[in-house]
Amino acid sequence: MNGLHRDEHDGALWLTLDRPPVNVLDIPTIQQLEAALAPLASRADLRAVVLRSALPGTFSAGVDIRDHSRERVAAMLEAFHRVFRLLNTLPQVTLAAVNGRCLGGGCELAVFCDFVLAAPEATFGQPEIDVGCFPPVAAALLPLIAGRGAAELVLLGSTCTADEAQRMGLVTRVAADLPGETAALVARLAAKSASVLAVARKALRQASHGGFEERLSRMERLYRDELLATEDVEEGVRAFLEKRPARWRHR
Repeated sequence: MNGLHRDEHDGALWLTLDRPPVNVLDIPTIQQLEAALAPLASRADLRAVVLRSALPGTFSAGVDIRDHSRERVAAMLEAFHRVFRLLNTLPQVTLAAVNGRCLGGGCELAVFCDFVLAAPEATFGQPEIDVGCFPPVAAALLPLIAGRGAAELVLLGSTCTADEAQRMGLVTRVAADLPGETAALVARLAAKSASVLAVARKALRQASHGGFEERLSRMERLYRDELLATEDVEEGVRAFLEKRPARWRHR
């Protein structure tokens, strides 16, 4: 399957992004993710879902900038956020194995997982502010897990190293042997009771992300009703595609 490969072994579903050159998440790839996740609610034989990349040096550069245009952004947000709503309610434990650049929607996808393992050279960032928008999932999630680091990422568009991301709370562990440590963590999960894992995961999600649905809905309303009413939202996308600095009109 172009863009996303799926494989099941060792009690886990392995979803591998493979869309060269940098795993940009266009709407068809997002829909493939949704299709892979949608049937998992009844899969008691699976303990984990692993998100990873087939491309050296890149987990994902984020959602396709073309899908941030006024004409396409509503469809993109709806499709992309369905993936997070599915991830939030899965009975399986979710794990991201991040091997390089992890930006924008790719960063949101990774840090939303229960476990985030990162190669030492991995980098994380939310650069949406520099193209005239903001990341709704990150805005709903990062204040809970990254504290004031959320402002560095969302308001400044800063990029951080794997070590910095771990100190912020975005990363569970920096793993020198990323494939080996990912497999070892999956093996530990595979030895647990699927039903008990599902309830324990639900407990954690309700405790830490219990209001995620409500917060994400608020972020969607801000994006659609206020951000899309600005002139600068179009300028940011246009400037990025034309490879020039944005000329903000501040309205």
